[in-house]
Amino acid sequence: MIKTIILLTFSNIFMTIAWYGHLKFKEQHLWKVILVSWLIALLEYCLQVPANRIGSNYFSLFQLKTLQEAISLTVFILFAVFMMNEQFKWNYLVAFIFILLAVVFIFKK
Repeated sequence: MIKTIILLTFSNIFMTIAWYGHLKFKEQHLWKVILVSWLIALLEYCLQVPANRIGSNYFSLFQLKTLQEAISLTVFILFAVFMMNEQFKWNYLVAFIFILLAVVFIFKK
């Protein structure tokens, strides 16, 4: 179970970098950042697929997807604040709390 969470966390780090990291390099040609993003996304897939395979032994598909989204949002928030210098506003926190509540409810029996 913890292996799934670790793999999902690292896969989301790679995916967030692939999707948004290129925004720090707007002077680069688009084809270059697409190529680099695809290479980074390949690493993400190498972690995401095993995470889902392992996680499917413990979680339902709905639980696995909700867990992945919560991890993805957590990684994104940290990336946006610390790497992209975005301001974290109160309404973002409220929205995040609602998503965390979704995680709690999806795991209720």
